[in-house]
Amino acid sequence: MAKLKPGHLDRFIITEDGSHSLFSAQFKQQYHSLQGALMESEHIYINLGLKPVLENASGPVYVFEMGFGTGLNAFLAWKLADSLQKQVFYTSVEAYPVSLLEASQLNYEEASGATGFMQLHHAPWGAETAISPFFSLRKEQTTVQDFTSERFFDVIFYDAFDPRAQPELWEKEIFAKIAAQTSQGGVLVTYSSKGIVKRALRAGGFIVERHKGPGRKTHVLKAIRL
Repeated sequence: MAKLKPGHLDRFIITEDGSHSLFSAQFKQQYHSLQGALMESEHIYINLGLKPVLENASGPVYVFEMGFGTGLNAFLAWKLADSLQKQVFYTSVEAYPVSLLEASQLNYEEASGATGFMQLHHAPWGAETAISPFFSLRKEQTTVQDFTSERFFDVIFYDAFDPRAQPELWEKEIFAKIAAQTSQGGVLVTYSSKGIVKRALRAGGFIVERHKGPGRKTHVLKAIRL
């Protein structure tokens, strides 16, 4: 397991909706939209991605997240699963985990009105943990390139840093690998709507839809597995 280099994060950010984000000195990128971390996650990953699938599900829903990051997406997915009383199995990969100290200073409980956020960060890496009767979490400290799973996923949260910072994570080979582990009709959602991302998704085996973005962001993408 790769060890996190001390000091790869160097400051906290308060976004426009009052929720926190972090800045990565390593990649020179913030983890969320400056317009609102909570707003962005709710709009893209929950309302556009997971919620429609979960509301119509007759059985468990399997979610894969590229980039556990601060844990905000997983936190909101957990709370949605509990509110709908629908079973979610959530798998997330992260090559550079946030420290427990940094996570403990994030204000997502206050911003969302929900509780239990640090349970996600205290969950062990490399093991499936029942966070609630309706939400199970498996975190893997690895890269998406090295990740393997026997599961097929119904929903993909693609939340890597911007293509300018991590171009290798937005290539057609990555999306083809993900498509191979996505169920037919499964959905992928991401904040990036760049042309190179749309082309890579199509080449990887997805139909690409453009949707209204959160706040002042013009567009985000939702892709359907062929």
